[in-house]
Amino acid sequence: MSPVSRLDAWRACAVPSRPLSPPLDRPLGSVRILGIFAKAPIPGRVKTRLADDVGPSAAAEVYWQMGIKIVAATAGSSHRSVLWFTPPEEAAYVREWLDRVAHLEFRPQVGRDLSARLTHAFARHFADGARRVVIIGTDCPGVSRHLIHQAFTALGRRDMVLGPALDGGYYLIGLAAPHAALFRGISWSTGSVAAQTRTRADALGLSCHLLRPLRDVDTARDARAVGLLRP
Repeated sequence: MSPVSRLDAWRACAVPSRPLSPPLDRPLGSVRILGIFAKAPIPGRVKTRLADDVGPSAAAEVYWQMGIKIVAATAGSSHRSVLWFTPPEEAAYVREWLDRVAHLEFRPQVGRDLSARLTHAFARHFADGARRVVIIGTDCPGVSRHLIHQAFTALGRRDMVLGPALDGGYYLIGLAAPHAALFRGISWSTGSVAAQTRTRADALGLSCHLLRPLRDVDTARDARAVGLLRP
C-alpha cells in the first residue's frame, strides 16, 4: 500500500494511538544513543525535489522505503535508538510506519529550524546520561549498522564525528558532549553545510573524525543510483 493510501486508511480508522515513549526525564540507560530524524511520509511534504521528477506520491513512497531501510539497517543492541519525527500531529502515522521495524522510542522534534532541533535533541540525550550521541537523517540509504558503530567508536577518540554527503551536506553527526554553538549560523539546505560545520568545529576547538562520503537521495537520479527507482 502506498503512503497516500496508508495515510487515508489510517485516518479513516480513527484508531487511538498508543502513548509515546516514556518522558525523556527518565534515564535512557544507555551511554550510546542514536537519534534518527524523520518526517511523516506524506505526499507533497517530503522529497519535494524528487517529487518534481516523479510526482508527490512516488516521492513519498521512496521516502517511506528509505525510512524502513535505514531504521532496520541501524538497529543494534549496543545503542538505544530514538526516532525524532515531524510534524508532531502525525505521531500515530509515524508509529504505524516504523514501529514494527525496530525497537524505537518516538519523540516529536522541537524547534523552529534544524539548528534548534539538533540542539534540542543532543541536549536532551546528554541530559539523560548519554556519553556519545549520533544523529542521522532518513535521506541516505547507505547508512549501516557498521557505519554507526564506527561513529560511536570514533567518539571515544574525537569530540565530533561527521559523515559528509556527496551534495555538500552531511548524513550523520555525532558528539561526545553538547555544543549548541556548533549549529549556529549554518546555511541549511545548501551545498556548504558540511564545510560550514567543520569551520564551526575548528572555531570551537573540536577535534573531528570524518566518515566516508555517501549519497543522499534528493532527485530521481539519486534514487536510481541507490536502487530505489528503476532505471
